Amino acid sequence: MIEKDIQRILVSEEEIRAKISSVGAKISRDYEGKDPFFVGVLKGCFIFMADLMRCVDIRCSMDFMAVSSYSGTNSTGAVKINKDLREDIAGRHLILVEDILDSGITLNYLKSYLTIRQPASIAVATLLDKPARRKADIKADYSCFEIPDAFVVGYGLDYNERYRNLPYIGVLKPEIYS
Repeated sequence: MIEKDIQRILVSEEEIRAKISSVGAKISRDYEGKDPFFVGVLKGCFIFMADLMRCVDIRCSMDFMAVSSYSGTNSTGAVKINKDLREDIAGRHLILVEDILDSGITLNYLKSYLTIRQPASIAVATLLDKPARRKADIKADYSCFEIPDAFVVGYGLDYNERYRNLPYIGVLKPEIYS
């Protein structure tokens, strides 16, 4: 059982569901008539993005980008694009969807990278916001939960490709990743 590796549940399944519903409704109001283009940052966003998009009740479309900037538990500081968007985004309203806004390096890089393609706007939606570790000057426009500086997994977030399948956000026991 993977639950034995979890020190404590930080955000429950019920809290996640309620907050995503609220954020989805806000995005629907803010982007009414704008046909936003959701850009999921793989791999961690996939569960959050699927649930978020089901809570958005306006016309929208989506794609994914795959980027890497982590080695184990640490950010390398260098962002690499492994999968880019296929569509022209000029004039579109983008919503970057991320599992966690941590150092901010990846999202800051992506915003700059995508700005060159002249979208109408770029907003950031994140499940988790961890401001204590921020290194780049970036903020989420839509954030579900602000969390303390803890190593979290679940609901798409992983450690060495494990724990993504947990239905909640849990704090991983330090002996697992030390």
